[in-house]
Amino acid sequence: MTDADGDPPAGGAAERPPPPDGPRLPRGDLLRSRVVPVPGDLLEDALDRRLTGYATVVAGDALLLDGQGRGLLTFEDGVPVVAYHERTGRGGEAALADLTRGPWRVELSACDPAGLAHAHAVEAWRVPPGVPAERVAAAPDLAERTRRRAPDGRIGDDDPDLGAVEAFLEDTDRIEQVRAEARAEAERRAREWGLEKQFVDHH
Repeated sequence: MTDADGDPPAGGAAERPPPPDGPRLPRGDLLRSRVVPVPGDLLEDALDRRLTGYATVVAGDALLLDGQGRGLLTFEDGVPVVAYHERTGRGGEAALADLTRGPWRVELSACDPAGLAHAHAVEAWRVPPGVPAERVAAAPDLAERTRRRAPDGRIGDDDPDLGAVEAFLEDTDRIEQVRAEARAEAERRAREWGLEKQFVDHH
């Protein structure tokens, strides 16, 4: 949003409209590339590395479509910031719904924070810190670790229903069932598509 002279209004940052062709990310240093059964592995790896960079994610049937259906996640110090799906053109939390069917081919890359600034300025693409772990990985424990890592300025972005989260954390049988079903489906698809050699399972 700008004033009549085209300058950002005083007292606040400009709201950058979403570019029609999606985020423009720099060429990063590739850290890993593999097929995994559950996306929580990717999110946990980024958190443990305190990654500043991005991940490209190709989920489920899109593995057979020459890169069509690639998802993007960016990170600052291991905490997710932006989500975008290239095929659907959806960003933010809506983009996470396009990444829910495994297996997933993931590539994790590190880059300079300045290379992410343009994407991170688009409010429509941003996601609350813990939501990718909850929505994509069904991993509330990882979501809580991510929220603790998030800077104070982003705490207001991620205000979960604590009662619901605590109840889910206590329901360990349900969590394990969700993970087991996702892993079994991903392994079946990997065998059907001849991806066994690329498939890495982290139980």
